[in-house]
Amino acid sequence: MKFLLGDSYFKAIENSIGSKLFRNLYLDKSGKKIDASNNGQFSCAVFVSWILRIFYLIEEGHATVDGTMKDVEKSGWYKIQELKPGAVLVWEEIFLNGSLNKHIGFYIGRNKAVSNSRTLKIPVKHHWTFGSKNDKNYRRVIEIWWHKKLD
Repeated sequence: MKFLLGDSYFKAIENSIGSKLFRNLYLDKSGKKIDASNNGQFSCAVFVSWILRIFYLIEEGHATVDGTMKDVEKSGWYKIQELKPGAVLVWEEIFLNGSLNKHIGFYIGRNKAVSNSRTLKIPVKHHWTFGSKNDKNYRRVIEIWWHKKLD
């Protein structure tokens, strides 16, 4: 038998929708335990990095988009121009609650993506741009990443 990485990876993304599995990531900050993801509010990087880590597509899990993307690049991912199911998406930064907010998730096909919802605090399926340009939640995708192991 042969392990089908791409199919298994893609199903893990789809099956994560609604899961609380990626809601918390605890860190030791100067001797004090903190939840870096704030009970799921800031879990997009946790979600994406742990899915990638489970399938050995990056080296470790991360609490930040920057940390995840450094590992993605270091682990052989490369930017592509076209959307492919399973691709990692990086959306443009927007201001939320007075600070810049970065966001990552996965493209799953048919104009849909899966990423962590900061309000629901779980991975959700949504339009890959969060809606039309006139929508207040619209976010432009600025990078699409792919790994040759998924071909």
